[in-house]
Amino acid sequence: MCKQAPDYSYETDAMRRGYIYIAGVDEVGRGCLAGPVVAASVRLDPENIPQGLHDSKKLSAKKREQIYEAIMGAADVAIGMCSVEEIDDLNILNASLKAMERAVEGLSKEADFVLVDGNKIPAGFGLNAQAIIKGDSKSLSIAAASIVAKVYRDRLMSSLAHEYPDYGWEKNAGYGTKLHLQGLETAGVTPHHRTSFKPIKDRLEKNK
Repeated sequence: MCKQAPDYSYETDAMRRGYIYIAGVDEVGRGCLAGPVVAASVRLDPENIPQGLHDSKKLSAKKREQIYEAIMGAADVAIGMCSVEEIDDLNILNASLKAMERAVEGLSKEADFVLVDGNKIPAGFGLNAQAIIKGDSKSLSIAAASIVAKVYRDRLMSSLAHEYPDYGWEKNAGYGTKLHLQGLETAGVTPHHRTSFKPIKDRLEKNK
């Protein structure tokens, strides 16, 4: 059992202060060696909040998939991404913040307050936002966003694994596992690898 479960208190507090359309945003894939960084924004319907929302890392893959479908059917959801080229150009922190901005911009209705997982607020959100450390374990909206981002990106990496089968992306989602590093040794660097990340940079230097 999870010791701490997210609730709707952050959203309720924002409503008390006069905000109406409140979204949670989270990203996934910052530490990966390959693939884009993906953010999701979710505005839950207070009258129809899916059951089982929690930090995506604390849920099984099967449970994440089930809750993902429930979120997509009950909430306003949008995805934002930054490509490997943008990650290498901006750095991973700035690319993650940019992906969050894109996710919130993609909502069907503009959010007037954003709950952000982590300790940094993207500049585009201005003052109408709140950063929450470990927010995916505290806020239901951020938990929902963490699930959507994780499932979306896992599916994307599994799709890329069909084209590049040597790295185990369908299992490791682009993280630097032993299988992934072995793939770099035997099959080399793909266009989906982040060339600014040390293991990839080292591999490219070695091949020169």
